[in-house]
Amino acid sequence: MTVIGTSGQVSLDLDGLTALVTGAASGIGRACALRLAAAGATVRAVDRDVAGLAGLADALPAGSPGSIEAHPLDLADLDAAERAAAGSDLLVNNAGIQLVRPIEEFPPEVFHEVLTVMLEAPFRLLRGALPHMYERGWGRIVNISSVHGIRASPFKSAYVAAKHGLEGLSKTAALEGAPHGVTSNCVNPGYVRTPLVERQIADQAAAHGIPEERVLSDILLADSALKRLVEPAEVAEAVAYLCTPQASFVTGTSLLLDGGWAAH
Repeated sequence: MTVIGTSGQVSLDLDGLTALVTGAASGIGRACALRLAAAGATVRAVDRDVAGLAGLADALPAGSPGSIEAHPLDLADLDAAERAAAGSDLLVNNAGIQLVRPIEEFPPEVFHEVLTVMLEAPFRLLRGALPHMYERGWGRIVNISSVHGIRASPFKSAYVAAKHGLEGLSKTAALEGAPHGVTSNCVNPGYVRTPLVERQIADQAAAHGIPEERVLSDILLADSALKRLVEPAEVAEAVAYLCTPQASFVTGTSLLLDGGWAAH
């Protein structure tokens, strides 16, 4: 049974391990970087937001056994992404971008950028990380997918396509990694309280011609049984669980944190 400490966090010891977290400057990635470092990992925090990375290590609670190293990187530089992942024991593919437009109005160059950052970059990060994981006979891959990895919504063709592709990539990595002690899973949150969602609310308001205050209740949470946003720390705890010894038999699956959205 997984032990829950007095802080409400999953008991986890990552001392001596190296974790790479993409999109670590804010939102889910930031929460994951802090959570894994607090458990003892040396975290390589990857993001193109240099300013956001600058204050990340200072947010780590005093006395935390791990550490955070800022690695400014645009994941569109695929060769650099692959090199950055070398030597990682844990890989959290989190970075994401979003644009809300009808397909016929969706800029092809943005579609390409979304697929590059959210699908091709995770593939290249896996290429960089897996040799080390295989050599030591242990590794954890956690792909931050979305409820949109298993469900579609209109006006999000690139995001939905990327997340569906990430689900398939994660399952393939699970099958290939199993003989080497490496697990690969997706975590699938609904709408999380992040800067990306805040921007999405504005985009949805423009697309539907309604005030932003109605987007949350009438659109984003319309299919969710729980009428609130997911907190980044909640997603980070799901990531932490998948890194525990108790989760060693969990691989090739998708852990939904969608407030009951997919139950419809």
